[in-house]
Amino acid sequence: MGVAKAWRLSVIPAKLALLQHPSGSLLSHKHECCRCRSSVAQPRKPISWSLICGLMLFCLGMISLFTGHVASDLEWYSQRLMKRRSYFRLEGINKGPIDIWKSDYANYFHGCSKRSRNFPHAVSEQSSNGYLLIGASGGLNQQRTGISDAVVVARILNATLVVPELDHNSYWKDDSDFADIFDVNWFISYLAKDVTIVKRVPDKFMRSMEKPPYTMRVPRKSPPEFYLDQVLPILQRRSVLQLTKFDYRLANNIDDEIQKLRCRTNYHALRFRKPIQELGQKLVTRMRAMAKRFIAVHLRFEPDMLAFSGCYFGGGEKERYELGEIRKRWETLTDVDADGERRRGRCPLTPHEVGLMLRALGFANDTYIYVASGEIYGGEETLRPLRGLFPNFYTKEMLAEEELKPFLPFSSRLAAIDYIVSDESDVFVTNNNGNMAKILAGRRRYMGHKRTIRPNAKRLGPLMMERDQIDWDTFARKVKAFQKGFMGEPDEMRPGRGEFHEYPYSCICERPLGDVVDNKSEDPRFEQGIQGLKE
Repeated sequence: MGVAKAWRLSVIPAKLALLQHPSGSLLSHKHECCRCRSSVAQPRKPISWSLICGLMLFCLGMISLFTGHVASDLEWYSQRLMKRRSYFRLEGINKGPIDIWKSDYANYFHGCSKRSRNFPHAVSEQSSNGYLLIGASGGLNQQRTGISDAVVVARILNATLVVPELDHNSYWKDDSDFADIFDVNWFISYLAKDVTIVKRVPDKFMRSMEKPPYTMRVPRKSPPEFYLDQVLPILQRRSVLQLTKFDYRLANNIDDEIQKLRCRTNYHALRFRKPIQELGQKLVTRMRAMAKRFIAVHLRFEPDMLAFSGCYFGGGEKERYELGEIRKRWETLTDVDADGERRRGRCPLTPHEVGLMLRALGFANDTYIYVASGEIYGGEETLRPLRGLFPNFYTKEMLAEEELKPFLPFSSRLAAIDYIVSDESDVFVTNNNGNMAKILAGRRRYMGHKRTIRPNAKRLGPLMMERDQIDWDTFARKVKAFQKGFMGEPDEMRPGRGEFHEYPYSCICERPLGDVVDNKSEDPRFEQGIQGLKE
């Protein structure tokens, strides 16, 4: 590990006792130097050979220490540089049209979130600093971010985490608890080495408390220092602490080992309950039985979403009135220029426009699509143009009418089924950068950069408004140009930028070139790329 990186990693883990650094004594070096100077100041005394040898060894040690750090630093930076050089050189493999079904670079990267040997085991329940209660807010995928961050915060505080509570009062009005959606026993056991998790605070402990649990809400995207300085003292004093509205309450850029704990939680520990998982997989099987590959589209065209955006989609005064009434739910929202918002790319595409984008990219009329959404504003009338572009159009309701009935009263469980099918699809298409879009985009990157398409709304919004004025070939050419950088390629976002749940850069590793050669040796495009690397 280089000097710069070691310094960065030591700031927080030093407090957390996550990494154990040898405590070298600077004072002893100063004393040694003073002894050296004092001996030089007395020329009349004979020079001790043992002193000279000691001085030489000390100097050699200091030089070795310094050059070792420099060499380590140079090695770290050179590895980063070589990775970047080879990675960008690999762009020459595919000089032709982009493969709309699969990234050419998917085989070069894989998810990696294993805990390192230096990551200490979780503290026991008896030795922890107290019990941490978490109230995750929002819908399923927003709650998922809160749960992942709650595990990390419990680790930072050396606290015992109580299985998080889910929001029952949000727009979705779902009274499902954690154990109704996720496999709670798997969650506890999978993370046992990282964080101690219990289903509830022991009754004896609760009865012995003089005051009820202290409740607080931390600022959004708070760094670990905030939790250590502001939250930990309260936890130690009160023994039980509740954090409310817990979503996106942890900073993006934190120590890599802690980031990997985020990934272990999100991509491995949060496993859906068996009935949800089984039905989701049944829908995937039924889609595969009809087509070798399929697209999942998350339209995100629900009335609340459209009202919140303040955009206008051509529905006349009826649309303006209906969305305006819904918009009154948020007292803080101000009036916006609907056309201006659309031209600035702040509005989702309509289902028809999503279909036009996909056809322009090259997806044929016979492509099978699975539409993952809740209530679509305008219903069948809104969906009809998309069905015309892609007649092989399916939803969970169409694929599992009877089997779906037990899940219908629970929006989060329905969202979980859509999550499973979307994750298993060959191509996932988002229509806005909401929580489900971010969570699934991050997961698909972690699972090998499966093709994930996000509309470049800033460029496509104005183009869609002008599509009647240009011919189809021009429209398709512009769509393909505008979508470069929005197709789920590994290099779309620099490490450290963007939302971590969408770009889990600390948890994605590059495969050794030899492994990729073995897998791709028969691909002529790969042979051309390897030749380019040799040159």
